Amino acid sequence: MMIGYARVSTRGQDLDQQRAALSVAGCVRLFEEKASGARSDRPELARMLDYLQPGNVVTITRLDRLARSTGDLLSIAKRISEAEAGLRSLAEPWADTTTPAGRMVLTVFAGMAEFERALIVERTSAGRIAAKARGVRFGPSPALTAEQIAHARQLIDEEKKPVTEVARLLGVHRATLYRALDGAAAE
Repeated sequence: MMIGYARVSTRGQDLDQQRAALSVAGCVRLFEEKASGARSDRPELARMLDYLQPGNVVTITRLDRLARSTGDLLSIAKRISEAEAGLRSLAEPWADTTTPAGRMVLTVFAGMAEFERALIVERTSAGRIAAKARGVRFGPSPALTAEQIAHARQLIDEEKKPVTEVARLLGVHRATLYRALDGAAAE
C-alpha cells in the first residue's frame, strides 16, 4: 500500500499540490501537516511511522517535505526500513528504497553522514585539546572564588561556625561548600 506524507512549513501555504501529486502516484492513505521541518515533534510524521506495515511504501513529493537534513532523512529512513516499508520521492527518483539502486544511494548518504559526524568529533576534540593547552577551563564557573573558600575555611576552622551557616552566608548549598573545601584542600 502506498502511504503519502505531505507537509508545508507555514499556515499560509497549502497542501493542494502535494495532495494531488500523491493521489496521482497512487497513495491510498495520506498523512499531512503544517509544521516546520526543523521541528522534531511532528505528530503526523510520528503517526505515519507508527502506522507503517511491512510492504508499505512511504511516498513524498520531495525529500525536503520529509526531512530537513541528511541526518534527519537517514533517521526517518531507518524507521521506515525497520517497519519493513520502503521510501520513495516523486521529485528525486534516485531516492527510492524499493529499488536496489535507491537503497545503494541511501547507503552512500549514510556513509557520508557518518563520515561528517566523525570529522566534527575529531575537530571538536582537537579544539578542546588546544583550548586546554591555552588554559581554558570547561564547565560551569566555580560557585565560589578562592578568597571565598579561604574565608569559609577560616569561619569554620577558627571561628567554629557551622558549615550550614557559612554556606548560607556565601549563598550556596552546603554540598557546594563541602566540594569547594575538598577541592581547595586537594590543590
